[in-house]
Amino acid sequence: MPSDLQRAIKQNAKTFQWMGVALIVIGLLAIVFPLFASIAIKVLLGWLFLVSGAVLLWYAFQARSWTPAVLTGLIGVLYLAGGVYLSFFPTTGLVGLTVLMAIVFVAQGIFELAMSWQHRPGHGNAGPGWAWAGLSGVVSLVLGVLLLAGLPGTALWALGLFLGINLLTSGISFVALARTAGRL
Repeated sequence: MPSDLQRAIKQNAKTFQWMGVALIVIGLLAIVFPLFASIAIKVLLGWLFLVSGAVLLWYAFQARSWTPAVLTGLIGVLYLAGGVYLSFFPTTGLVGLTVLMAIVFVAQGIFELAMSWQHRPGHGNAGPGWAWAGLSGVVSLVLGVLLLAGLPGTALWALGLFLGINLLTSGISFVALARTAGRL
């Protein structure tokens, strides 16, 4: 490990520790209350669209020629409409976001399986970890299919649960990183 990275880890070990603990707590809360976490994600995304739409509209009014102004203005209005829908109608839109997440998982699973197939033993460019990539692909594909098959019920908990798991594992990795500082 490079010495500057070791030094940075040692200097920020307490920050990593506290950040990890905070992520673990938030992750556990999202796992315990997945509907609340799902709605929070959707509303946050909605506000990001609202702010982006406002900025795009402001830019459209600043444009010097009509074509960019009209196109940018239309995109800004589209962002604003999406932002209002996501921000102010808390339970609507969860199905759409869950479908999008399921499609991403299915596509990821297919790509990971293809990579795994290309790197399997006996194939010209065999690489380490091909089985893990294949397993990850199967899991992603199964998750995507299960999310789609369980609609609309999965929409109420899937986003929050997956966010919680992500935050929990990220928090654990930060705590583990902070604990390695003493051994560096």
